[in-house]
Amino acid sequence: MKYYEKLLSMNCFTLADVCILTGNKNTASSLLQSYINKGYIKSVKRNLYVAINLADNAPVANRYEIGSQITASSYISHHSALAYYGYTNQVMNEVYISSDTVFRSFEFEGLKYKFSKSRIDEGIVNMGDDVKVTDIERTVIDSINDFEKIGGLEELLRSLSLIPFLNEKKLLKYLNDYDKQILFQKTGYILEHFKYELNLSDDFFDSCKSEIKRSIQYLSKSFNKEHVKYDSQWQMFVPKNLLSLISEGGSEDVDI
Repeated sequence: MKYYEKLLSMNCFTLADVCILTGNKNTASSLLQSYINKGYIKSVKRNLYVAINLADNAPVANRYEIGSQITASSYISHHSALAYYGYTNQVMNEVYISSDTVFRSFEFEGLKYKFSKSRIDEGIVNMGDDVKVTDIERTVIDSINDFEKIGGLEELLRSLSLIPFLNEKKLLKYLNDYDKQILFQKTGYILEHFKYELNLSDDFFDSCKSEIKRSIQYLSKSFNKEHVKYDSQWQMFVPKNLLSLISEGGSEDVDI
C-alpha cells in the first residue's frame, strides 16, 4: 500500500508516471502488476491505469477524466461534451473522444470509448477536474458536422433545445476553421429553428448564407426522399418538419 494513496490522488496514470513515483522502471512494472492483482488499480487500456476506491471497488476517475487521459491530445467531444455540460436527456454508454493521435475504440467498466479524429485545434477547455472538453460552441459545431455518426439528429435537436445561449462569434470562428460550405448550410438551417432561444442574430445567419455557393445539398442523404422538402434559403433538402423529430421520437421524416 506504500504508493496507493499517491495513485489515488493521480486518478489515471501511465507506466511513465509510476516510474517517476518509484524511480525505477522495473519497480514500476512490478508495482503495477502487484496492485492490479490486489485490486488497488485497474488497467483501462494498454499503458493507462486507474486507481480503485476500495470502499466501493469503483474507479476513482469518471468517464470524462478517463477519456481526457487516453492520449496526450485527447479531449471529450460531441454528445459526451453535451452530456458533460448537462445538455442531454439520454444517458449513453459510449464516450466520444477526439484526439490527434489515433487509438482503437475500447470498452472499460461497461462504457465504450470511441475515437474521433480531431478536426480543428481551437475551442478545447481545460477544466479544474482534470477534464479536457470542447467548449459549448465548438461542441455544437462538431455535433452538427457529425450527427449522422454520433448520437443522431434527434438527440442533437433535443440537446439544442436545452442550451440557453450560444456565442455566435465563436460559432463563426469554428465554422471558418472547418471551412466547409455544407457545414455553414447545416448549421444555419438547424440553428435557425432555435434562433430566439439561443439569442442568435440575423447577422449570424446572413454570415452563414454568404458562404453558400450554387450547390444543392442534403441535410442527410439517409432521409427518405418522400419525407423531405427543398429549402431554397439554405439550398438543401431537409425534413418537412425538423422539430417534429423531437416530439415524435424520430418520426417518419427520417426513415431510411
